[in-house]
Amino acid sequence: MPASKIVPSANMNKNVIETTSVTEASYADLVREMISRLGEDPDREGLQRTPERVEKAMQYLTKGYAEDPEALLKGALFTVDYDEMVIVKDIEMFSMCEHHMLPFYGKVHIAYIPNGKVIGLSKLPRLVEVFSRRLQVQERMTTQIAEAIQQVIQPQGVGVVIDARHLCMMMRGVEKQHSSAVTSAMLGVFRDTDTRNEFLSLIRQRQGNGY
Repeated sequence: MPASKIVPSANMNKNVIETTSVTEASYADLVREMISRLGEDPDREGLQRTPERVEKAMQYLTKGYAEDPEALLKGALFTVDYDEMVIVKDIEMFSMCEHHMLPFYGKVHIAYIPNGKVIGLSKLPRLVEVFSRRLQVQERMTTQIAEAIQQVIQPQGVGVVIDARHLCMMMRGVEKQHSSAVTSAMLGVFRDTDTRNEFLSLIRQRQGNGY
């Protein structure tokens, strides 16, 4: 079966799929081989349908490659006379580490200051979904989300913070279950200390009991 390789194009938000012939085996056959090489019996009752399930799961977990973040955001732009900070915080995120193909998960916080245009609020969680449903590293995904917003609506600035836990650290290697990784991307006016601090302060707040 031809295998697809994602190659970055000149456009930051798009990828070109370059097909190279690797093997004639189906995806399910490759999973069966992996199960066998791990020392299991792929014909055992509990594993007979596993190859097909794995294929469907991986198609879903990497569906972001087929989605266009620019088109997503441009589909919900509105002209407004508003120039204060807009924040959507605690967006749940699930992704796959490209180094070990193990999950990492956490929360994404996004803020921007409009410059005549705002994005429909529901599009920001969907934007996170586009970039998280790919083989990722947290640092790159943080930057991709911020740059996509900056590119499409040209706001005064964008801030993105991701706080995530990585199963490649929790299940293997150092096996530290309570550690998390925090990454940020600050563009435009969010590079200013006061604006950055206001954003970070607001995403720390919790309803009811303050912080």
